[in-house]
Amino acid sequence: MLVLVAPGQGAQTPGFLTPWLDLPGAADRVAAWSDAIGLDLAHYGTQADADAIRDTAVAQPLLVAAGLLSASALGDVTPGAVAGHSVGEITAAVFAGVLDDTAALDLVRRRGQAMAEAAAITRTGMSALLGGDPDVTVPHLEKLGLTPANVNGAGQIVAAGTLEELAALEADKPEGVRRVVALKVAGAFHTRHMAPAVETLAKAAAELTPADPTITYVSNKDGRTVGTGAEVLSRLVGQVANPVRWDLCMETFTELGVTALIEVCPGGTLTGLAKRALPGVKTLALKTPDDLEAARELIAEHASA
Repeated sequence: MLVLVAPGQGAQTPGFLTPWLDLPGAADRVAAWSDAIGLDLAHYGTQADADAIRDTAVAQPLLVAAGLLSASALGDVTPGAVAGHSVGEITAAVFAGVLDDTAALDLVRRRGQAMAEAAAITRTGMSALLGGDPDVTVPHLEKLGLTPANVNGAGQIVAAGTLEELAALEADKPEGVRRVVALKVAGAFHTRHMAPAVETLAKAAAELTPADPTITYVSNKDGRTVGTGAEVLSRLVGQVANPVRWDLCMETFTELGVTALIEVCPGGTLTGLAKRALPGVKTLALKTPDDLEAARELIAEHASA
Protein backbone atom coordinates (compact mmCIF):
# COMPACT_ATOMS: atom_id res chain seq x y z
CA MET A 1 0.00 0.00 0.00
CA LEU A 2 1.29 3.43 -1.00
CA VAL A 3 0.77 6.64 0.95
CA LEU A 4 1.33 10.08 -0.60
CA VAL A 5 2.38 12.80 1.86
CA ALA A 6 3.03 16.55 1.68
CA PRO A 7 5.54 18.48 3.83
CA GLY A 8 4.89 21.57 5.90
CA GLN A 9 6.44 25.00 6.29
CA GLY A 10 10.20 25.07 6.63
CA ALA A 11 10.75 22.56 3.81
CA GLN A 12 11.17 25.33 1.22
CA THR A 13 14.63 26.43 0.02
CA PRO A 14 15.65 29.20 -2.40
CA GLY A 15 15.17 28.20 -6.04
CA PHE A 16 13.60 24.81 -5.29
CA LEU A 17 10.82 25.31 -7.85
CA THR A 18 13.18 26.12 -10.74
CA PRO A 19 13.62 22.65 -12.32
CA TRP A 20 9.91 21.85 -12.00
CA LEU A 21 8.95 24.81 -14.19
CA ASP A 22 10.81 23.21 -17.11
CA LEU A 23 8.24 20.39 -17.26
CA PRO A 24 5.65 20.66 -20.06
CA GLY A 25 2.81 22.99 -19.10
CA ALA A 26 4.19 23.65 -15.60
CA ALA A 27 5.08 27.31 -16.09
CA ASP A 28 1.64 28.09 -17.52
CA ARG A 29 -0.08 26.27 -14.69
CA VAL A 30 1.91 28.13 -12.03
CA ALA A 31 1.25 31.44 -13.81
CA ALA A 32 -2.49 30.77 -13.72
CA TRP A 33 -2.33 29.93 -10.02
CA SER A 34 -0.32 33.11 -9.39
CA ASP A 35 -2.93 35.24 -11.13
CA ALA A 36 -5.72 33.55 -9.16
CA ILE A 37 -4.24 34.28 -5.73
CA GLY A 38 -2.32 37.50 -6.45
CA LEU A 39 1.13 36.09 -5.66
CA ASP A 40 3.99 35.52 -8.11
CA LEU A 41 4.74 31.90 -7.24
CA ALA A 42 7.32 31.50 -10.03
CA HIS A 43 9.33 34.46 -8.73
CA TYR A 44 9.31 33.24 -5.14
CA GLY A 45 10.06 29.68 -6.13
CA THR A 46 12.99 30.52 -8.41
CA GLN A 47 14.52 33.92 -7.59
CA ALA A 48 13.62 34.94 -4.04
CA ASP A 49 16.09 34.51 -1.20
CA ALA A 50 15.64 32.55 2.02
CA ASP A 51 14.28 35.52 3.97
CA ALA A 52 11.64 36.26 1.36
CA ILE A 53 10.30 32.71 1.27
CA ARG A 54 10.36 32.44 5.06
CA ASP A 55 7.45 34.92 5.07
CA THR A 56 4.44 32.82 6.11
CA ALA A 57 2.15 34.51 3.58
CA VAL A 58 4.54 33.44 0.81
CA ALA A 59 5.83 30.10 2.04
CA GLN A 60 2.47 28.41 2.51
CA PRO A 61 0.97 28.91 -0.98
CA LEU A 62 4.39 28.21 -2.48
CA LEU A 63 4.56 24.83 -0.73
CA VAL A 64 1.05 23.81 -1.74
CA ALA A 65 1.71 24.82 -5.36
CA ALA A 66 4.94 22.83 -5.42
CA GLY A 67 3.24 19.79 -3.95
CA LEU A 68 0.41 19.89 -6.49
CA LEU A 69 2.79 20.46 -9.39
CA SER A 70 5.10 17.59 -8.46
CA ALA A 71 2.23 15.20 -7.78
CA SER A 72 0.68 15.90 -11.16
CA ALA A 73 4.03 15.10 -12.79
CA LEU A 74 3.79 11.57 -11.42
CA GLY A 75 0.96 10.84 -13.84
CA ASP A 76 -2.03 8.69 -13.00
CA VAL A 77 -1.54 7.61 -9.40
CA THR A 78 -4.13 6.58 -6.83
CA PRO A 79 -2.46 6.06 -3.45
CA GLY A 80 -4.03 4.00 -0.71
CA ALA A 81 -3.90 6.98 1.66
CA VAL A 82 -2.83 10.62 1.81
CA ALA A 83 -1.69 12.93 4.60
CA GLY A 84 0.07 16.24 5.10
CA HIS A 85 2.17 17.86 7.78
CA SER A 86 0.77 21.24 8.87
CA VAL A 87 0.00 23.25 5.70
CA GLY A 88 0.67 20.06 3.73
CA GLU A 89 -2.79 18.95 4.84
CA ILE A 90 -4.27 21.36 2.31
CA THR A 91 -2.19 19.70 -0.42
CA ALA A 92 -3.40 16.31 0.81
CA ALA A 93 -7.01 17.54 0.68
CA VAL A 94 -6.57 18.07 -3.07
CA PHE A 95 -5.04 14.60 -3.47
CA ALA A 96 -8.11 13.16 -1.72
CA GLY A 97 -10.53 15.10 -3.94
CA VAL A 98 -11.87 17.26 -1.09
CA LEU A 99 -10.79 20.55 -2.73
CA ASP A 100 -9.76 21.49 -6.25
CA ASP A 101 -6.50 23.29 -7.01
CA THR A 102 -8.00 26.77 -7.13
CA ALA A 103 -9.97 26.42 -3.89
CA ALA A 104 -6.93 24.98 -2.09
CA LEU A 105 -4.61 27.75 -3.23
CA ASP A 106 -7.10 30.46 -2.32
CA LEU A 107 -7.56 28.89 1.11
CA VAL A 108 -3.83 28.55 1.75
CA ARG A 109 -3.19 32.11 0.58
CA ARG A 110 -5.67 33.39 3.15
CA ARG A 111 -4.32 30.97 5.76
CA GLY A 112 -0.77 32.25 5.25
CA GLN A 113 -1.81 35.88 5.48
CA ALA A 114 -3.87 35.28 8.63
CA MET A 115 -1.09 33.35 10.34
CA ALA A 116 1.47 36.00 9.37
CA GLU A 117 -0.74 38.65 10.96
CA ALA A 118 -1.13 36.55 14.10
CA ALA A 119 2.63 35.99 14.26
CA ALA A 120 3.24 39.74 14.11
CA ILE A 121 1.39 40.32 17.40
CA THR A 122 4.09 38.68 19.55
CA ARG A 123 7.68 37.72 18.69
CA THR A 124 7.50 33.94 18.57
CA GLY A 125 9.22 31.00 16.90
CA MET A 126 9.77 27.25 16.84
CA SER A 127 12.71 24.96 17.64
CA ALA A 128 13.24 21.26 16.98
CA LEU A 129 14.48 19.09 19.83
CA LEU A 130 16.68 16.20 18.77
CA GLY A 131 16.68 13.18 21.03
CA GLY A 132 15.01 12.71 24.38
CA ASP A 133 11.97 10.88 25.68
CA PRO A 134 8.57 12.53 24.97
CA ASP A 135 7.38 11.60 28.45
CA VAL A 136 10.21 13.72 29.84
CA THR A 137 10.35 16.40 27.15
CA VAL A 138 6.68 17.42 27.01
CA PRO A 139 6.30 18.25 30.75
CA HIS A 140 9.61 20.15 30.60
CA LEU A 141 8.36 22.26 27.69
CA GLU A 142 5.10 23.00 29.45
CA LYS A 143 7.03 24.05 32.55
CA LEU A 144 8.82 26.64 30.41
CA GLY A 145 5.54 27.88 28.93
CA LEU A 146 6.23 26.24 25.55
CA THR A 147 3.90 24.10 23.46
CA PRO A 148 4.92 20.78 21.84
CA ALA A 149 3.54 22.10 18.54
CA ASN A 150 4.78 19.21 16.37
CA VAL A 151 5.12 15.71 17.79
CA ASN A 152 6.82 14.15 14.80
CA GLY A 153 7.78 10.71 16.05
CA ALA A 154 11.21 9.14 15.65
CA GLY A 155 12.29 11.06 18.75
CA GLN A 156 11.58 14.54 17.33
CA ILE A 157 9.43 17.18 18.97
CA VAL A 158 9.14 20.81 17.88
CA ALA A 159 8.60 23.37 20.63
CA ALA A 160 6.88 26.69 19.97
CA GLY A 161 6.44 29.85 21.97
CA THR A 162 7.88 33.30 22.54
CA LEU A 163 11.52 34.00 21.71
CA GLU A 164 12.19 34.44 25.43
CA GLU A 165 10.72 31.00 26.19
CA LEU A 166 12.78 29.44 23.39
CA ALA A 167 15.92 31.10 24.75
CA ALA A 168 15.15 29.57 28.15
CA LEU A 169 14.88 26.18 26.44
CA GLU A 170 18.33 26.59 24.91
CA ALA A 171 19.71 27.19 28.39
CA ASP A 172 17.69 24.43 30.03
CA LYS A 173 17.26 21.48 27.68
CA PRO A 174 15.15 18.48 28.77
CA GLU A 175 17.12 15.46 29.93
CA GLY A 176 18.23 13.37 26.96
CA VAL A 177 17.83 16.11 24.35
CA ARG A 178 21.07 16.45 22.37
CA ARG A 179 20.36 19.64 20.44
CA VAL A 180 17.82 22.41 20.10
CA VAL A 181 17.63 23.71 16.51
CA ALA A 182 15.80 26.94 15.67
CA LEU A 183 13.51 26.48 12.66
CA LYS A 184 13.23 28.89 9.74
CA VAL A 185 9.63 29.84 10.39
CA ALA A 186 8.11 33.18 11.32
CA GLY A 187 5.95 32.30 14.29
CA ALA A 188 4.73 29.82 16.88
CA PHE A 189 2.44 27.86 14.60
CA HIS A 190 -0.04 25.32 16.01
CA THR A 191 -0.21 27.09 19.37
CA ARG A 192 -2.47 29.56 21.17
CA HIS A 193 -0.50 32.36 19.45
CA MET A 194 -2.30 31.46 16.19
CA ALA A 195 -5.80 31.78 17.68
CA PRO A 196 -6.51 35.07 15.81
CA ALA A 197 -6.02 33.23 12.50
CA VAL A 198 -8.65 30.59 13.26
CA GLU A 199 -11.60 32.98 12.91
CA THR A 200 -10.29 34.34 9.61
CA LEU A 201 -9.75 30.87 8.23
CA ALA A 202 -13.19 29.74 9.37
CA LYS A 203 -14.77 32.54 7.34
CA ALA A 204 -12.73 31.52 4.28
CA ALA A 205 -13.69 27.86 4.72
CA ALA A 206 -17.38 28.76 4.98
CA GLU A 207 -17.25 29.93 1.37
CA LEU A 208 -16.13 26.49 0.14
CA THR A 209 -18.13 23.38 -0.77
CA PRO A 210 -15.83 20.44 -0.03
CA ALA A 211 -16.36 16.96 -1.47
CA ASP A 212 -15.98 13.81 0.58
CA PRO A 213 -12.54 12.17 0.29
CA THR A 214 -12.21 9.59 -2.47
CA ILE A 215 -8.93 8.36 -0.93
CA THR A 216 -8.27 7.57 2.73
CA TYR A 217 -7.38 10.89 4.38
CA VAL A 218 -5.29 10.75 7.55
CA SER A 219 -5.60 13.84 9.76
CA ASN A 220 -2.58 15.19 11.61
CA LYS A 221 -4.80 16.34 14.47
CA ASP A 222 -4.93 12.84 15.92
CA GLY A 223 -3.86 10.40 13.21
CA ARG A 224 -7.45 9.37 12.53
CA THR A 225 -8.94 8.84 9.08
CA VAL A 226 -11.64 11.35 8.12
CA GLY A 227 -14.60 10.35 5.98
CA THR A 228 -16.34 13.62 5.08
CA GLY A 229 -15.23 16.77 3.33
CA ALA A 230 -16.91 18.93 5.95
CA GLU A 231 -14.85 17.30 8.71
CA VAL A 232 -11.63 17.63 6.70
CA LEU A 233 -12.32 21.35 6.24
CA SER A 234 -13.17 21.81 9.92
CA ARG A 235 -9.89 20.19 10.90
CA LEU A 236 -7.95 22.35 8.43
CA VAL A 237 -9.33 25.41 10.21
CA GLY A 238 -8.66 24.22 13.74
CA GLN A 239 -5.18 22.83 13.14
CA VAL A 240 -3.53 26.24 12.81
CA ALA A 241 -3.82 26.64 16.59
CA ASN A 242 -3.49 22.98 17.59
CA PRO A 243 -0.44 20.69 17.67
CA VAL A 244 0.48 18.48 14.72
CA ARG A 245 0.59 14.80 15.70
CA TRP A 246 2.61 13.32 12.84
CA ASP A 247 3.64 10.49 15.15
CA LEU A 248 0.00 9.36 15.26
CA CYS A 249 -0.27 9.65 11.48
CA MET A 250 2.64 7.24 11.12
CA GLU A 251 1.01 4.86 13.59
CA THR A 252 -2.07 4.91 11.38
CA PHE A 253 0.05 4.23 8.29
CA THR A 254 1.28 1.09 10.03
CA GLU A 255 -2.27 0.04 10.93
CA LEU A 256 -3.35 0.57 7.31
CA GLY A 257 -0.53 -1.67 6.10
CA VAL A 258 1.45 1.00 4.27
CA THR A 259 4.53 -0.43 2.55
CA ALA A 260 5.73 2.62 0.57
CA LEU A 261 5.68 6.39 1.10
CA ILE A 262 6.25 9.14 -1.47
CA GLU A 263 6.72 12.71 -0.27
CA VAL A 264 5.90 15.41 -2.82
CA CYS A 265 8.13 18.43 -3.48
CA PRO A 266 9.97 19.79 -1.55
CA GLY A 267 10.43 16.30 -0.15
CA GLY A 268 12.88 15.10 2.46
CA THR A 269 11.56 15.94 5.92
CA LEU A 270 8.77 13.37 6.15
CA THR A 271 10.73 10.63 4.40
CA GLY A 272 13.48 11.18 6.95
CA LEU A 273 11.02 10.65 9.79
CA ALA A 274 9.55 7.59 8.07
CA LYS A 275 12.95 5.96 7.64
CA ARG A 276 13.41 6.06 11.40
CA ALA A 277 9.86 5.33 12.53
CA LEU A 278 8.57 2.98 9.82
CA PRO A 279 11.20 0.28 9.29
CA GLY A 280 10.60 -1.79 6.21
CA VAL A 281 8.55 0.90 4.44
CA LYS A 282 10.09 2.07 1.16
CA THR A 283 10.42 5.85 1.00
CA LEU A 284 11.04 8.34 -1.80
CA ALA A 285 11.25 12.14 -1.69
CA LEU A 286 10.45 14.26 -4.74
CA LYS A 287 13.12 16.94 -4.65
CA THR A 288 13.65 17.53 -8.39
CA PRO A 289 12.14 16.06 -11.57
CA ASP A 290 15.11 13.67 -11.60
CA ASP A 291 13.28 11.74 -8.86
CA LEU A 292 10.16 11.16 -10.96
CA GLU A 293 11.33 8.00 -12.74
CA ALA A 294 12.13 6.22 -9.47
CA ALA A 295 8.80 7.38 -8.03
CA ARG A 296 6.88 6.01 -11.02
CA GLU A 297 8.67 2.70 -10.65
CA LEU A 298 7.67 2.56 -6.99
CA ILE A 299 4.07 3.41 -7.90
CA ALA A 300 4.00 0.70 -10.60
CA GLU A 301 5.43 -1.83 -8.18
CA HIS A 302 2.62 -1.16 -5.70
CA ALA A 303 -0.06 -1.01 -8.39
CA SER A 304 0.89 -4.49 -9.59
CA ALA A 305 1.03 -5.74 -6.00
